[in-house]
Amino acid sequence: MPGLIAPGRVLAVVAPVDLRLGADGLSLRLQALGADPFDGSAYLFTNKRANRLKVLAWDGNGVWLAQRRLHQGSFTWPRPGAGLFSLSPAQWEWLVSGADWRRLEAALPSGARL
Repeated sequence: MPGLIAPGRVLAVVAPVDLRLGADGLSLRLQALGADPFDGSAYLFTNKRANRLKVLAWDGNGVWLAQRRLHQGSFTWPRPGAGLFSLSPAQWEWLVSGADWRRLEAALPSGARL
């Protein structure tokens, strides 16, 4: 969410959650994973279809809770594995725009130039 918050770290909760949960319910999910929802990180959550995204972030004064929905397609989400997945600032920007953030790490095809 460019301009809304400037998180120090962005962490995606890999398992899908019920996005009817609010800030308190999502904070409890984070605590169950051993994370501290008040550490200044932005935590990302998605639903099973990965077409909705919620962001929970503590800014020192209160909690930000924002939601984004794609009308077509789905967000590229980390593969099931660990409870939390860390994203770089560039990956964060690509993810919230609906682009495939994993392509940032891909090698260029042979013969391609920038």
